Amino acid sequence: MSERRDTDDASQAGDGEAATAADEPTVPMTHPDDGIRSGTAVEGGVRVEERIDGQDGEDAKGRPAADGSGESRLRRQAGIALVLLGLVIVAVAGFTTPWRVLASGPPDPARDFTAAQIARAQAFDAATSLPSYLSLGLTIIFAGLLVATPFGAKVLGRLKGPWWVRVMLGVVVITAIVEAVRWPLGIWFETILRDYGLSIQDWGSWTGDRLKNLGVEAFLLAVMLLALVALARKVRRWWIPAAIGAFVLTVATSFIYPVVFEPLFNDFTTMRQGPLRTNLLAMAERDGVPVEDVLVADASRRTTALNAYVSGFGATRRIVVYDTLLKAPQQEVELVVAHELGHAKDNDVLYGTLVGALGAAFGAIALFVVFGAVRRRTGVTSITDPRAVGAVMGLMTFGSLLLGPAQNLISRNIEARADLHALDLTRDPATFVAMQKRLAVTNISDLSPDEVEYVLYASHPSSPERIAMARSWAKLNGVPEP
Repeated sequence: MSERRDTDDASQAGDGEAATAADEPTVPMTHPDDGIRSGTAVEGGVRVEERIDGQDGEDAKGRPAADGSGESRLRRQAGIALVLLGLVIVAVAGFTTPWRVLASGPPDPARDFTAAQIARAQAFDAATSLPSYLSLGLTIIFAGLLVATPFGAKVLGRLKGPWWVRVMLGVVVITAIVEAVRWPLGIWFETILRDYGLSIQDWGSWTGDRLKNLGVEAFLLAVMLLALVALARKVRRWWIPAAIGAFVLTVATSFIYPVVFEPLFNDFTTMRQGPLRTNLLAMAERDGVPVEDVLVADASRRTTALNAYVSGFGATRRIVVYDTLLKAPQQEVELVVAHELGHAKDNDVLYGTLVGALGAAFGAIALFVVFGAVRRRTGVTSITDPRAVGAVMGLMTFGSLLLGPAQNLISRNIEARADLHALDLTRDPATFVAMQKRLAVTNISDLSPDEVEYVLYASHPSSPERIAMARSWAKLNGVPEP
């Protein structure tokens, strides 16, 4: 849920945790319910009969339930709100995304990379594509089971305790099942990264990182679903406070993620005193970007990949470089940080968080609109039924998959603008091209991604595209073309 802007796209560059579906899914999946019209739950040791909303004149909490026309009216209201919010999201994304950055010529990998480098990139892409697509396929299949069958309800129907306990346990159980199915694919992908020298983790460290990532995902998801079910138990038009809550939770998570969650995975130290630190801080001051410090992440304990990123906003904004990047020539490091300063200056993390928060609110309203149909297929009594956790998680997974290509399209344009900022700030296209070549070769970037992979996974322009833009900038600004 945190918005973060990276120098290099992990799906193209192999960041040790490549952002393909084979390793780390964006959103965990969930489960449906067990096909019964009414069921008996145990809450605090008391057997409670749960009814479908609108059945027998009252809902699961004993409140007067809406009749059929009332339910239809509520869904129409939510549908209108959904359309209006969708238009707001399109407008915000449209006005904050730089759709035309700088026209450039066609990318030409053969001009800047040797035949051996191109062949290595193609071989790496071929090796990782199969586990990636298998993982994507499993993701879709499992989400379908949770949304269209009683599988999830049957599994979670065995859980005991108060409703809030069963919601939390439901998140844990479904997350564990999904990960158990996908774990062999994660091992396969990690083995490929090791074979190509991108990962240097041992299996204990790899397992620890993966479990911590799952723990963070499960924790955030449990908080969200607890709030959702609590609201649905209290308020008929629960989509209104749920949308507000989803917006606030997304913003809050993005704000605290750099200082609360990122330290779980890396140790961060202040860049040591020296010419590089001095030049970076001076460049930030010249750029008009307030940066008190540049942090170094100990990425070398798990990967050989090069990267830098900016995360957080306001008081938690930070620019981070991998310690592996510090082995590059100083001018190239400065150019990488100039790219990150572009993200900071244009408030890309803040605007990305805003769009993400609006998207989360949109999802909460959409859940109200579509859950009636899903409930009938999965057999849960209502969204207040703790067994509905699985169906909600499945819907979230589908939503994430559907929005992924649009998010990548926006991200590629934002990354191109940050590249342009780096060129304007440094006026050094030759170093920019050298840096892009170093990143591409070290991270084994896909130099000629096919259209499907580009749409599904590429959050950054390809390295040849970025190099072509640098040459266009050089021509436009009367600088020797690299």
